[in-house]
Parts: sequence; structure tokens; C-alpha cells
Amino acid sequence: MRNLIAAAMMILGGGGFAHAEDQPVVVELFTSQGCSSCPPADKLLGELAGRDDVIALALHVDYWDYIGWKDKFAKPAFTKRQKFYAKAAGARTIYTPQLIVGGKDHVVGYRPMEVAELIQAHRAAPDPVMISASREGGTVRVEARVVGTIAGKMVVQLARFSPNETVEIQRGENEGNTYTYHNIVRDWAILGEWDGAAPLTLDAPVPDGPVAIIIQQAGFGPVVGAARLD
Repeated sequence: MRNLIAAAMMILGGGGFAHAEDQPVVVELFTSQGCSSCPPADKLLGELAGRDDVIALALHVDYWDYIGWKDKFAKPAFTKRQKFYAKAAGARTIYTPQLIVGGKDHVVGYRPMEVAELIQAHRAAPDPVMISASREGGTVRVEARVVGTIAGKMVVQLARFSPNETVEIQRGENEGNTYTYHNIVRDWAILGEWDGAAPLTLDAPVPDGPVAIIIQQAGFGPVVGAARLD
């Protein structure tokens, strides 16, 4: 497993530092503490979380809770988000682990090389929306403007996440194992819709801690711009 992750990181190259004009690629992992197939993907996300050119987010789902271990990070809203992605892609089933790169490309299972190649492809395509974000006290200010071609409305979203937490699994498929999870999403809020006709400026009250601002085409389409505040 470690060799595969190392090879994937080699594809991405360097220490993960993006150029100033670049915006990071959003990678969402749908995972569960009760899923025996998820730990390798959780570890991969941990590697991606250390990069500046990726916003790696773990969304823990609740549909594995019935087998004996309730995931302490799981929320029904994250299961719904995964289902909406499936519907948008014309898929009839959802799985864990599943990674979605840039709101567009779906990877089921542990496939680090495929994930790395998709991240590279998204990095090579400029984002059509430029975002800047700042924090003052308990408020985050988001500013955005369209710099490319956009069709239709966009959804402005804010995800609050915890950098890492270690959990001892006491029941279920992963019983007896201890895992460290990374970039665990705690809340995912929709700040509003935007048509891109004029520059966007909005303020959102946010508790302390890292957040990701993600602008995505409506209907669970591609991510068109993203930023992170640590």
C-alpha cells in the first residue's frame, strides 16, 4: 500500500507547492470507520491533505453504522451528498471508499495512481473562477470573479474541517484497529447561489479552525474554483 501511495505522489511531483496563480484541486473522500475497505483510502487522503495543490476532504457517511460500529464523524448530510453525486453521474449505487476529484471524476475503491492522474489533469486546466478568502475574527470573507467560461448558476459552499483525529475502533469490521483520520469535514454549508455576472463578495460567520470554500456548478457539477483558510 505504501509503495502505491509513494508512486502516486511521484506522479504529482515535488513537495506539493502550487504556483501563486494556481488554485487547488478539490478531492472528496466518502468513507466510514465501519468499512474494512476504507483504511487504505483514508491513508491516501492523509497524504493528499499535506499538499498545497489539493484540498482533500473526508466526508464520513452513516450507512455502515448498522454493522456494529457507529462512525463518530458520520452525518446523514454527507450520505445525501454522495447520493446526489451518484444521481448526477447516472449511477444507481454508492460505495465506500469513493473519491470524487474536482466534483467531476469518480473513483471507487483504492486506486491511488488513478487519483493522482486525475489531479494532474485538473491542475492542467485553469479554474474558470478565481477565489480569494480572508478571515477576521469569527467571519470569513469570500471574494470571487469569473475569469473563464461558465454555463449556468454556481453554488458557493463552505466546509469546516478538523485536520486530524485518532480513533480506536472497538466493534464492526475494523474492530481492534486504531486509525488516524485527516481533514474530517464537520459542517458543509451552502452560502448561496451565484450567476457570475458580477464579482461576488460575501461574509460568513465561521468558528475557529480550517475551512474550504468551494464554488461548484449547480446540480453537483464540476468544481470551478476553490480556496482554503487554515
